[in-house]
Amino acid sequence: MTFAKITRLGTLRTWMMAAAVLLAGTGVCAQAAKPAVTKKAAPPATRPKLVMMIVVDQMRADYVDKFRGQWTGGLKRLVDEGAWFRAAAYPYAATETCPGHATISTGAFPASHGMVANAWWDRDAQKMMTCTSDPNVKNTAYAGGTTKGGDSARWMLFPSYAEELKFQTGGASRVVTFSLKARAAITMAGHKADAATWFDTGTGAWVTSSAYGTMPFIEDFAKKHPVTEDYGKTWSLSLPQSSYWYDEKALGASTVEGWGASFPHPLRGKEGGSSPDQIFLEQWVVSPFADTCLTKMAEAAVDSLGLGKSGATDYLGVSYSTVDYVGHTFGPRSWEIQDILVRLDEDLGELFTHLDQKVGRENYVVALTGDHGVAPIPVDMQRTGFDANVLSLPELKNRMEKALEPFNYTKPAIAHIAGNEVYFSQGVYGQLKQDPTAMKALLDAALTMPGMAAVYRGEELSTGNKTSSQARTAAELSYYAGRSGDLYVLQSSYWLTDSSAEGSKRYTGTGHGTPYYYDQRVPVLLMGFGIQPGEYFDAITPADIAPTLGALTGVTLATHDGRVLSESLQKHPAKK
Repeated sequence: MTFAKITRLGTLRTWMMAAAVLLAGTGVCAQAAKPAVTKKAAPPATRPKLVMMIVVDQMRADYVDKFRGQWTGGLKRLVDEGAWFRAAAYPYAATETCPGHATISTGAFPASHGMVANAWWDRDAQKMMTCTSDPNVKNTAYAGGTTKGGDSARWMLFPSYAEELKFQTGGASRVVTFSLKARAAITMAGHKADAATWFDTGTGAWVTSSAYGTMPFIEDFAKKHPVTEDYGKTWSLSLPQSSYWYDEKALGASTVEGWGASFPHPLRGKEGGSSPDQIFLEQWVVSPFADTCLTKMAEAAVDSLGLGKSGATDYLGVSYSTVDYVGHTFGPRSWEIQDILVRLDEDLGELFTHLDQKVGRENYVVALTGDHGVAPIPVDMQRTGFDANVLSLPELKNRMEKALEPFNYTKPAIAHIAGNEVYFSQGVYGQLKQDPTAMKALLDAALTMPGMAAVYRGEELSTGNKTSSQARTAAELSYYAGRSGDLYVLQSSYWLTDSSAEGSKRYTGTGHGTPYYYDQRVPVLLMGFGIQPGEYFDAITPADIAPTLGALTGVTLATHDGRVLSESLQKHPAKK
């Protein structure tokens, strides 16, 4: 072996020995070295920890297009970060609060879930009955307040998404809802819930019923933050006057006692009063302070119950009623409706920030929609040159009664007209169906009334036959035998119906409840867990919200009227 080879070998042995010493010093065995362990990332959550349902009562879809540039809080975040369905509308005629909320919560239409109106004529009792009235339960007021009657979801024929969620998780999910209106809080919750709470404007108390039971945190909130603490506050403009679109005084607007026709609007009750009174309570529900109170109650529910931390998916529903009260009074073309949405945007911004902190931004999903839209105030619409007016229901009733006089029918032949529903006295309509001459005289009398567009017979609406008339189809989707009227009367577009007695008509303010697009079209906005942001233009309905939430949370619903909005759900690659 040459000297050069010996030298190289010696050098190699020296290097290997040094390396062994180095490895031994680091505690690593050269002969049994193991590869470094890489920790796997935790798998993504398969379901949201909290579902947040928000309904803005009387939220027209075009409000988003018109006013979004003035929003900086929660409404802006929903539009910017969420899935915005721009062609959402109810396909039925009964565009009111109770049918709307029941449709949102069940995924069904009124012809299926049975909540055909805010109230309907009880043919047996011969009187009007609200959609949540229940003589088998008793309402209870918080914080020593008073209330009366009993309310539940007994007339809703399908369970809500929220109660299906609770049932299908074995009771692990908590369900909590709030609103100023019983028919909103109750239909969002369903037949059973951990808490369903609403406001009694007549007494100023927060209320629930024995169908749901009371919750200590609501009792504590009602005591610490009574509505009366807002007495003396003033609803003033949130933006510079130049930011408002319409006339300072809305043409044809109604009035709130103690308020003028324009801003500011003080919450001081009856003029000359010095303490909270009934007028103050009526002012409060038409003010942004009511929305803020509901927001604070929702935050208290998150904190007190630990919503989003139960291990199952919890449900929090809030229906903001004030936009509806403001819209009825001042109309959709008013400073008041524009300003109340600015204030709601601020409240929702605060609520979402609270959820970010307590639940986690990535752990909850929000759905926001409206329960119906609203028509322009008729006298305001008349400025465009369009035929807009008010159809008097007492006058309609008189015309129809006179048309039947030659046929010797029982008087009164008509028991009641509620909105667009005509209910005949017991036995009368059965006779009319066998008397084509009298029926024709009756229908002709109705159809020749100024402002009348169509009259549909109940037995026609129950057939389910396809027609080319969108109005007829809408009436069919609202019809439920036994609750709906014997006739459905439809006024012309931009006409309202009025039930006030002859000689005392007050054609101010506005309303809703028709199959016209201004009443049917609402926004649908989804944001958060599992949602693919963007703008979507396919036609959908608010009945699609519940099935979509069901898809996100693994909940199966009873109905099939709505569909899963799969286009807005994030797509995950299949596991190999």
